[in-house]
Amino acid sequence: MRKNIVAGNWKMNNDLAQTNALIADLKNQEQTSNAEVMVAPTFTNLHQSFNALKDSKVEVIAQNMHFAENGAYTGEVSASMLKSVGVETVILGHSERRAYFNETDELLTKKVDAALANNIRVIFCFGEELADRKSNNHETVVKSQITNALFHLEASALQNIVLAYEPVWAIGTGETASPEQAQDMHKYIRQTLANKYDEKTANGISILYGGSVKPTNAKEIFSKPDVDGGLIGGAALKAEDFYAIVNAF
Repeated sequence: MRKNIVAGNWKMNNDLAQTNALIADLKNQEQTSNAEVMVAPTFTNLHQSFNALKDSKVEVIAQNMHFAENGAYTGEVSASMLKSVGVETVILGHSERRAYFNETDELLTKKVDAALANNIRVIFCFGEELADRKSNNHETVVKSQITNALFHLEASALQNIVLAYEPVWAIGTGETASPEQAQDMHKYIRQTLANKYDEKTANGISILYGGSVKPTNAKEIFSKPDVDGGLIGGAALKAEDFYAIVNAF
């Protein structure tokens, strides 16, 4: 049975003091659902966050990593470096990485392979822009992103992959995606996986929704049969809001 997961992506927010304060607030929250809970602080606060949360149910994960093990890649962080501070899950392919840092499917394939080779679980992000949705090209774009970066993998490797669908057009644009639209795309993604691999493999993969999940809409979104949780942005920066989402299952 696939897992329910709520992952908070803190992005480029929170210095050390703010991180410590947020972690303290998180530890005071009560979890009433069975969801796996994850938070992704900045690189500079990963070790501190891991130590602060290692006795809790909250897993500390990374926002990104490089595909190389080491070398002349100034400013980058490798899989082994993440593992050395306790990190065992990484977000790859986030829409902001694709948009602002020109990350391509080819590059993300290398990153996915490097993470899996180091026994790091991957939350793989993908999703269409507004123009794709308006031109009714959204399914083609999503299928291409998944196919290009992941479909070279054996089915067994997908046990260490979590998918995160981000409708980029519904994040901070004034446009909104309905729970039904989320379900339709998640169902399409799962069928795409089944067509490539098999039904059992497809039904075993958690697919998270990353389209502005909030305490007010989480319950309805999470009630959809192919939505297994959320990749949370802004709402993850407030402990009460984040746990309202965690407990929406």
